[in-house]
Amino acid sequence: MGKSKIKLKAVNLTKIFDQGDRRVVALKDFNLEVRENEFTVIVGPSGCGKSTFLHIAAGFEKPTEGEILLDGKPVTKPGPDRGFVFQEPNLYPWRTVLGNIMFGLEVMGVPKKEAEKKAMEYVKMVGLTGFENAYPHTLSGGMKQRVGIARALAYDPEVLLMDEPFGALDAQTRKVMQRELIRIWEKTKKTVVFVTHSVIEAVYLADTIVVMTARPGRVKGIIDVDLPRPRNYTDKRYLSIREKVLNLLEEEVTKSLELERKI
Repeated sequence: MGKSKIKLKAVNLTKIFDQGDRRVVALKDFNLEVRENEFTVIVGPSGCGKSTFLHIAAGFEKPTEGEILLDGKPVTKPGPDRGFVFQEPNLYPWRTVLGNIMFGLEVMGVPKKEAEKKAMEYVKMVGLTGFENAYPHTLSGGMKQRVGIARALAYDPEVLLMDEPFGALDAQTRKVMQRELIRIWEKTKKTVVFVTHSVIEAVYLADTIVVMTARPGRVKGIIDVDLPRPRNYTDKRYLSIREKVLNLLEEEVTKSLELERKI
C-alpha cells in the first residue's frame, strides 16, 4: 500500500522576529511534509518555533523566507481550508455551545438553519449533546476545548492545526480528551498537525512525530509510530518509541536552556 499524498509542505521556512534591538530567529530553513489524513505531532524544546510554524501554516503570520504549500498552493492568509484549535478555547461568552460552533459557518454565509443542523452534528460528535444551549462559563475546561474542536471542524477544513490544546487541562481530563480526539479523528480522517510539549501525548496520538531542534527551529528527526490504536502507555513498543523521542529531544532541551541563560 503506497504512502498518501503530501497535503501540507513547509519549504525552507525562516521566521525572524524583530524585538527592539534584538532579532530572534524562530525558524531557520525549516522543511516538513505532512501527509494527507495522517495525524502528525510536533515536539521540541520551549521556544523552538513549534507554535510559530502553526501560525504561519494558518496564515496568521507571514514567513520571512520560504513558504508553506497546501495542496501545492502557497498559503498567504487565513482561510476555511484550515481549522485552528488554540491553547485556550477562546469561546464567545455571549454565545451558547451551539452558537460558538455555528460561528465559522455563519461567517462563510451558510444559511442559519443549515448552519444549525451541521453544528448539531458536531455537538453530538464531540459528546456535548444536552449542552448545546449552555454558555461557556458553565462548562468545564475539557468541555470548552471540545467546543473549540467542534468549531474548528464544523466548516470542514482540509487541515486541522492544534496548538497544545490540552496543555491547560488536569492530567485525568487530558487523558480523556486524548482518547476523544482520536475517536473524532478516526471518524473524520482529517489531516492533523498537533503541537505538544508532552512526549507521552505525542506517542499516544501520532502517526508521525516530528522532533524539532532548539531555536532556530529545524527538523531534527521524524519517527513513524506504527502502533495500533487504542494505545497502551505500558506497551513495550510504546515505551521504546517514547525513549527514541526523548533521546532526540534531550540534547535540544539542553541547548535551549543554555540559550535562555545567555539572554
